Parts: sequence; C-alpha cells; structure tokens
Amino acid sequence: MKIRNPMKLSDKTISVLKNFSSINQSILFKEGSKLRTISVMKNILAEATVTEDFSKDFGIYDLNQFLNGLSLHSSPELDFANDGYVVIREGKSRSKYFFADPNVIVTPPEKAINLPTEDVCFEVSTEQLDKLLKAAAVYQLPDISAVGENSVVKLVVRDKKNETSNDFSVVVGETNKEFSFNLKLRISKSFLELMRLLYRKNFYLGLPVRIMTSLTTSHLNPTPPLGKKDYQGPLYAPWWKVEEGKKQFREWLKKQQQ
Repeated sequence: MKIRNPMKLSDKTISVLKNFSSINQSILFKEGSKLRTISVMKNILAEATVTEDFSKDFGIYDLNQFLNGLSLHSSPELDFANDGYVVIREGKSRSKYFFADPNVIVTPPEKAINLPTEDVCFEVSTEQLDKLLKAAAVYQLPDISAVGENSVVKLVVRDKKNETSNDFSVVVGETNKEFSFNLKLRISKSFLELMRLLYRKNFYLGLPVRIMTSLTTSHLNPTPPLGKKDYQGPLYAPWWKVEEGKKQFREWLKKQQQ
C-alpha cells in the first residue's frame, strides 16, 4: 500500500541518505521502498531498503542541501502532491523544494545487483562495530581488517604496517580459509556509518555486498607505473587492483544495461 500524504522520513532513512550523498551528491528516488545510488565515476554502487514507500519517482540534484533543508524543522512532513516539487512543512513553517530533471542525475542501472558467490560471509552488529570504531579512536589506529585465521573470522582495528601496534578485535564468524581484507579508517567514516545501517556484511573479493568498489587483500603491492597511483579512500586499494576493479565494474555495468 502506498504512503499517505504527507509523510515523514525516519532517522534511519535520513542517515542512509546522508551516507549516499558521500557517494553521489544527486539521487533519483524511485517509486517503492528501495533507495539506490551510484558514483559519478560509476565505480561505487549502493542500495538500501527503507521503511518508507515512495509513491512516485523524483530527482534531487543536491542531496546535502535537501537534507539540510529538512534539518530546519524539528519533525518535518513531506507533501508530494505536486509533480514539480515537494512541500516541507511543520506547524506554520513551509519550504518548497523543486525536483531535478532525472536526465542530469547519474543513476544506477535498472537491473538488480547480482554478485557472484561470496568468498567470505559474516555478520557484525552495530554494537560490535561501534566498539571497533571507539577502540580505533582510543588507540589512534588507521586500519580495520577482516581477518581469517585459526578457524575464525575477526574484525581487527590496527596499524597493519606496524607489527608492534596495539589492536582490538571481535570474532564475527567461522572460516576454513586464511585471508585479510583491509580498509583505511582515516577517511572512511561515512562508508562505515553506511555499513552500520546495512547490518549484514557479505564480502566477495573484499567487496561488501550491495556496495561495489575496489579493495585488496594484504598481498605485496608493486610500485605503481607512471600515471598510476594507489587509491587511498574510502577503501584502500593498490593501483593494479583499482584498474582491475574498474574494468570488471564497467563490464558488469555494460551487461546490466543491455
């Protein structure tokens, strides 16, 4: 059943949208309860299912501006009765926010994301992730890693370049493999906040499911050739993995658009 006008956005949905704005400043809302976005470079794609059920498609060009407009109210209601804009209201206050032309927004392909079987699968609660982030702040640690060893999967905050650094770990699953997937914490807070909202984390070659981007295991990284460089955030990846990931993602995206 479709929503009744006016509607309110939950705190969780607003948090998801804030994180989506770090991937792409624009977004095309589609009829239904699924939010999807893709970076302008088309190398990061994310989606989330929310409690709200939108009654029609509409585009927002500057998502941060739209969210900041909502923050002008304590508990705003959104009225989508008009085809060209949304009315944001609370008490005697009113804001009129115009929709963007969908043609100026970089949007994901219509087809759903179908990733291959995951190499590593585990669950992590928001409480566990909060503890890891707190420990990283206390010990001033730059990395968070998903490590498989001694038959368990654990998330570890550490300095992976310093063998004598402090660390903090949480066991999140079991495995019969050995691996290490590494994320840079230094500039990935928005990405990790988004992870907190998705609850279940599935990794395929280091890629969290529903978020397509480049990551690497802890193999040796050769010196980048001229014109190439490592990608430092929001997820660290060496230059060769960046190029490989871009190629694979372009091929996947081309197939989805056929």
